[in-house]
This record gives sequence, C-alpha cells and structure tokens, in this order.
Amino acid sequence: MKNIVCFGEVLWDVFPNHKKIGGAPLNVALRLQSLENNVAIITKIGDDLLGAQIKDFIEERGIHIENVQVDKKHNTGEVAVVLDTNGSASYTINFPRAWDYLELTESVKEITKDADAFIYGSLIARNEVSRNTLYQLLKIAKYKVFDVNLRAPHYTDDILKHLMMEADFIKFNDEEIFEIAKLFYCKATSLEETIKFIAAKTNTKSICVTRGGEGAILYYENIFYQNEGFKVDVVDTVGAGDSFLASLIGKLLKGFQPQKAIDFACAMGALVAGSEGANPVINQQIIEEFIGLEYKN
Repeated sequence: MKNIVCFGEVLWDVFPNHKKIGGAPLNVALRLQSLENNVAIITKIGDDLLGAQIKDFIEERGIHIENVQVDKKHNTGEVAVVLDTNGSASYTINFPRAWDYLELTESVKEITKDADAFIYGSLIARNEVSRNTLYQLLKIAKYKVFDVNLRAPHYTDDILKHLMMEADFIKFNDEEIFEIAKLFYCKATSLEETIKFIAAKTNTKSICVTRGGEGAILYYENIFYQNEGFKVDVVDTVGAGDSFLASLIGKLLKGFQPQKAIDFACAMGALVAGSEGANPVINQQIIEEFIGLEYKN
C-alpha cells in the first residue's frame, strides 16, 4: 500500500439538474483510495454547509482529512458544468474560492515529505496564496506527478513551465500537449516526437497523454507504451481522466509493468466515461472482467 498525497481544489460540480462533489485532486484521491492506497488530501473548504458536506464525504471514504483547511472568509468552490451531445464537459469556475487560499503549515509539509507520490494540477496555482504553498511543497516532495488541467483563463505560460520543470511525471490530454509544446517552440509534428521533446526540455522522466476514446500513450523509462482505448457508450466524461491518472500512477508505483498499467488505466477511464458522475464504484474485478471481454472480441 502506497502513501499518496493529492493537493488542490475540492468543489461542487453543478450540472443543470443536479450537483456532485468533485475537483480533479479529489477525484484522483477517491480512485486511488478505492484501489487500496493510503491517501491524504491537502485542500481548503469554506466555513459553510457545502464545505461541511464535502469534508464528511471525504472522511466517509477513508481519505485522511487532517489537512482539509477551513476558510472563514471565502466560500467553498462551485463549478458550473455543461455537457455537449457527446458527453464532453465545459466548465465555468468561480473565483475566488476557499481552495485559492491554501496555507503552508508544518502538517502539510510533513505529510508531503513522507509521501510516495505527490499529485498536483495547474488550476490550484491560479491564485498567489495556493501557488506559493504548492511551490514550497514541490521542493520537498519525493515523487511529483503533474496533472495538467488547462482551464482558461486560469493559468499562465510561466506557471505552466514552472510546474512542468518540477515534475517527475506529467499527464496531458492530446490537446493540452500540443498547446504547451508551443511554449517551448517545439517544431515536432507527431505526438511521439512532441512527447520526447517536452521530456527533454523539462527533464521529465515520464509523460502520459490521453487521447479520449482512442486510448493513451505512455513514455516511461525511454520506452513508449500504448493502448488504443475501449469502446463504451459515453454518458459523461467528467472525472474520466482523473480516474485514468489515479489508476495508472497507482499501478506504476506498485511495480506493475507499464503496458499492464496503461491497459488498466484506459479501462478505468472508459468505464467512468460510461457512467454518470466522476466517481462511480468500479473495483478491480470489474476492470479485469471488462478488459478480458475486450481482449477476447
């Protein structure tokens, strides 16, 4: 069992007809916990009913809440989510919210230093307070996983570069990697060449790029691994990438062969996309049965 810390925003995803607790770091944490890891989250909620409900939700699922901070001045995060006809989501993210004001405490530093992996995204760096806390923690974390999660206008080129340079592992989607490659004046045209270019430019050992329904590609220890995806009827894509990342990192940390890790992660991502909400109950047995059926056909 690995000790993993997820750092960043928790919030309510507000759909037209309902709302669900989410935020990429929490979605990643929940999936890692379900896959038998010891998981803690560093985040901040408002001193309000929505925040209390999130804290209860996290605790009930076995995630350590000692570093869920409470903000007396700012409200708990909310994000308006709209799905298109393909189930793809677009977001309107309110600012400021409690998670923009994450404080650097001794407890936060201690849990980060002791973790086998520290997972962070780009959205949490939109405000100076949380960004400075993140920058300090990146100096002491042992293994740093950067989940690129571009949400315009909540990022800058300089911040993205800094977060990439600090990472040991970076996860992009296929649109994000080509957008970010422009920051480094990359002239590569293929996805593989672009991945190698960014790995060299940022001194990052491992990079993964998700490709929606076409699976994912993993560059790990100078070798490429691929999965072409699993066919499902998409309900909504909210959280699919988060569950993919959690599954991939969880397996790699436990020493799984990279091809098996990316196959497992792609199956998880597909099953989440075929379900409502970011965190459907999907266990190891369901994944193995799903992969088995797919490989036999």
